[in-house]
Amino acid sequence: QVRLVESGGGLVQAGGSQRLSCAASGVNFKLHTMDWYRQTPGNQRELVASIPGITAPGRTMYADSVKGRFTISRDNVWRTVSLQMNNLKPEDTAVYFCHTTRQGSDFWGQGTQVTVSS
Repeated sequence: QVRLVESGGGLVQAGGSQRLSCAASGVNFKLHTMDWYRQTPGNQRELVASIPGITAPGRTMYADSVKGRFTISRDNVWRTVSLQMNNLKPEDTAVYFCHTTRQGSDFWGQGTQVTVSS
């Protein structure tokens, strides 16, 4: 059973920083691309950042809206993926979700709320 558990999040002022973490289990973590998505009410989930597994082609990617401000990283020993968010803006307010796929199925964490006050 794949399980993703996010931590971090909360309330932060605009211009501030926050770090989200996601702990994964039930998956050969180092092989899998890990993603962070976010969602606001009434909208679809938006891919924020993605980091490939050791055998996956491609490179780390970011949504244009967060480039230069967010950094995704992973620790294959501790099986965690993190999202460092700097210079946060009110429009970054959303529920943030950790995501991966295995054998064609999508797996999501429970989500963590990030609220950026102006």
